[in-house]
Amino acid sequence: MNKKIKMIGLDLDGTLLREDKTLSPYTKSILEKAIEKGIVVLAATGRPLGGIPKELREFPGMRYVISSNGARIIDQKDGHVLYENLISVERAMRILDILETYDTEREFFLEGQGYAEIDKMKELDRYFGRFHNEAMIEYIRTTRIPVDDVRETLEKKGRPLDKVQGVFASLEEKEKAWEELLRLPGVMVTGALVNNIEVCAAGVDKGLGLIRLGEILGIEKEEIMACGDGKNDIGMIKMSGLGVAMGNGMEEVKAAADYVTLSNEEDGAAKAIEKFVLS
Repeated sequence: MNKKIKMIGLDLDGTLLREDKTLSPYTKSILEKAIEKGIVVLAATGRPLGGIPKELREFPGMRYVISSNGARIIDQKDGHVLYENLISVERAMRILDILETYDTEREFFLEGQGYAEIDKMKELDRYFGRFHNEAMIEYIRTTRIPVDDVRETLEKKGRPLDKVQGVFASLEEKEKAWEELLRLPGVMVTGALVNNIEVCAAGVDKGLGLIRLGEILGIEKEEIMACGDGKNDIGMIKMSGLGVAMGNGMEEVKAAADYVTLSNEEDGAAKAIEKFVLS
């Protein structure tokens, strides 16, 4: 690595956040030190803006956010959207056509807010209990607006959206749905969890988001560091000057990375920042 790092894009779940969805004191201190050094530090997440913990949205010096896998780049200083690449309502309905044929908890993200069906919200243990802890269930429960029907709500909103997500009770059904969704034109199919599928507009990627933000700020891709653990992080890990995979990350993420750090429970992202940026 020949150039100094000037920007760091950080995935949240499984990366910056511990399994209880909190930041450790050590990680906070490392973020503060990087920001004090003039590094642009930001969340690059599959979450909608409203799903990012308040502590991070209000973290001093963390001005920018890449949300919904890169569908939106937001300047939190004034709420200005610097970039967006959204899914049409018609295309979102075609995605739901497929997800509805399987046993799924279905959601869509619109203008930084997540919406999910009331009946499915009552069964979160069914969709998350086998694969995730109570902290993940609580995150979903407290950050989604419950609606009677996602289709009906989407039609009423009538505006292009950030992302459609399906969380599966069965991994076998997830794989079948994945293959079907890949055949849809104009979409990008990925996932952050072992049992979810996230569908955005074609061309949406955290890596492209980081590069676009870098262009706006005058930062070259070789000067960007990215940390992640899931499939939706592979793009930014490959495209950045320094791609870091978490020790708890998926094997394909580790294979794409320049460096594999410790797990999220061991402050792996902060340790990598300390090693490559602050030392």
